[in-house]
Amino acid sequence: MDNLPAIAAPDRRAEITALARRYRRANGPVMALVNRLGGSLEDRLKAVPEGVRAQIGAVTERALLAAHGLAGAGDRAPDLGRRGPMAAAMLSGAVGGAGGLATSVAELPVTITVILHAIRRAAREAGYDPDDPAIRAECLRVFMAGSPLAADDGINTSFLSARLTLTGPAIAQVARSVAPRLAAALGQKLATQAVPVLGAVAGATLNAAFLNYYREMAEIRFALLKLAEQHGAEPILAAFADAVTPPKVTKA
Repeated sequence: MDNLPAIAAPDRRAEITALARRYRRANGPVMALVNRLGGSLEDRLKAVPEGVRAQIGAVTERALLAAHGLAGAGDRAPDLGRRGPMAAAMLSGAVGGAGGLATSVAELPVTITVILHAIRRAAREAGYDPDDPAIRAECLRVFMAGSPLAADDGINTSFLSARLTLTGPAIAQVARSVAPRLAAALGQKLATQAVPVLGAVAGATLNAAFLNYYREMAEIRFALLKLAEQHGAEPILAAFADAVTPPKVTKA
């Protein structure tokens, strides 16, 4: 990272490196668990009927359009720390997973709202107002980071190229652009829950993994946004992209 004059200070280099390390590790444990169960994600997705997959998309878009208001209402409830959203996510996942695909789809709006509440908290902890229209858009864009079940499928690139600015399109337009990516991620979750060996705890376990993943992505995103405001978006994104890219191995 020697070509980063805009963030030449050692503490900035260290901060970028730490954020990149968190980003690389965000989905590791969950992927390892799923891979040990056997079968590819593509095979698992075949277990989800096409009609259910279409329903996931529609439910996801409606939930994203409504979730900010619901999550904002949750902000006024007593602060239960980081454990509160986790308990809520696991409970909703367990309830949804207990009844198979039908109840899992019905539970998705609750899961999205709980996760968005955690994302809004990350924005607030970074010094931003999650009710500011631009920050509301950034909260939604966190969902563009794929899912903890995704391997290297181009999601990293789309996340890194996202605009880290405080201006953006209308919230509804952002929600509609985010919905297909999030629906695909939630489809992965439902497909993985369908693996018999996971049993009744699948919904709770996967919801916990999704909450952890998106909360981590939110904390990284808002830290990058803060750096971008101070040093410019282009050098920060370039530095972060460089930091998350594995070094090339050259033969002697």
